[in-house]
Amino acid sequence: MRATLIYGPGDVRVEEAADPVIEQPTDAIVRVVLSCVCGGDLHSYRSWANGEPKRMGHEVIGAVEETGADVRLLKRGDLVLAPFTYQDGTCPFCRAGRSTSCVNGGYWSRFNGGQGELVRIPLADTSLFQLPVGEDSELLPSLLTLSDVYGTGFHAALKGGVTYGSRVTVIGDGAVGLLAVLSAKQLGAEQIILMGRHAARTELGRTFGATDIITERGAEGVSRVRELTGGLGTEIVLEAVGHMPASEQAIGAVRSDGTISRVGVPQYEQVPVGNASLFDRNITLTGGVAHVASYVKRLMPAILDGTVNPGLVFDRTINLDEMAEGYRAMDAREALKVLVRP
Repeated sequence: MRATLIYGPGDVRVEEAADPVIEQPTDAIVRVVLSCVCGGDLHSYRSWANGEPKRMGHEVIGAVEETGADVRLLKRGDLVLAPFTYQDGTCPFCRAGRSTSCVNGGYWSRFNGGQGELVRIPLADTSLFQLPVGEDSELLPSLLTLSDVYGTGFHAALKGGVTYGSRVTVIGDGAVGLLAVLSAKQLGAEQIILMGRHAARTELGRTFGATDIITERGAEGVSRVRELTGGLGTEIVLEAVGHMPASEQAIGAVRSDGTISRVGVPQYEQVPVGNASLFDRNITLTGGVAHVASYVKRLMPAILDGTVNPGLVFDRTINLDEMAEGYRAMDAREALKVLVRP
């Protein structure tokens, strides 16, 4: 099989790799039909220096090729979605809808990447979701967002407490930020302020439900949020970037007694929980890795009936031979999110 590996900063290659095999009776081997490049992949793209190459990719739609002896719910040929975690579906966390914290789960990309031709998924019955469409369905890009970015944007809004009438600021116009806008709209937010500087992306944000766009950053951006909210800020801020300036902007934009929900993977060492402004103003800091697998069944119906189209975040499609260019384009912000067809 062919697979995408990263050898060092900016050094992405597609090479031959060993085909995955069934290792546990609960495993399934999946032939990749669609995958994509995640904004989170760019962290490795910019900084990978571990000496050994790493397989890349953690978002997959594919067809089941083979199953272990204990797999009961899936069969060869089933079209399935693979969120970025595997989970047993029975532990206390899974039963509570917190699949990322599963005591027997983990990240399947740690031993095989999704940007290739085949993947092995452990605990297949509870980690793969059958799709009621064919491999040629025009809905596949939108369904693929359920493997990470849509679920992550929804997680941000849910953890932030978005409900009917909420006023929300979303920081970041990447795919997760834009789908946080969509999710906030779905949950009933009245005002959604999107902070981003790329016109094509913020226009998509308006399509997803943003009511206001702020292109300024830092103190100037915070001032604009307060202008739009009677000087108070919004009661909820969704931070979808992961860099310190975005965190500082979130602290400035949230109103007293409000909530900051973070889903951008932190690219800094010091978490600002000791910030006196947070304590003095009774700010709640929440968020983290999204329980994506727990949200699939909740979010899929709106895609299937055409109510939402989160697949609009894909603005470039490539094949495996073009992976290096796909990463370069996303890193250079020439592409919002790259769809990969093996």
